Amino acid sequence: MPIKVLVAKPGLDGHDRGAKIVARALRDAGMEVVYTGLHQTPEMIVNAAIQEDVDVVGVSILSGAHMTIFPKIMTMLSEREVDDIAVVGGGVIQEDDIPKLKAIGVREIFNAEASTQDLIDGIERIVAETGRDRTRRASTGSAQGAPAR
Repeated sequence: MPIKVLVAKPGLDGHDRGAKIVARALRDAGMEVVYTGLHQTPEMIVNAAIQEDVDVVGVSILSGAHMTIFPKIMTMLSEREVDDIAVVGGGVIQEDDIPKLKAIGVREIFNAEASTQDLIDGIERIVAETGRDRTRRASTGSAQGAPAR
């Protein structure tokens, strides 16, 4: 079963070219990608992540709202007792804020200097570390992903 990633663009940031490039690169690397489109709220992102049963949520932020958006996403996932979806971020995020984001549970931040290969490798590493891919495979009834009976 391929790694499933939700690529999200929260808030009023209307620039999604980078998110689309990332989505295409992840797809080309064999991952299943769900792109939410622009202007998503944290609640919309969390709902989509749960509904789509993704392994990873990738949040692209260029607006500077990362210290508001990420805590809301992490809190909502925790309130819904979702602890098996990794959250990563990218875009324009100040270096000083990265340790703060990791302290609340964001697994990795990929800034503008990161290549698409860095992102692919990072997501593959995170999913391997969490073991969620193995858990999802074990819960399916076949290699085709049919529900277990």
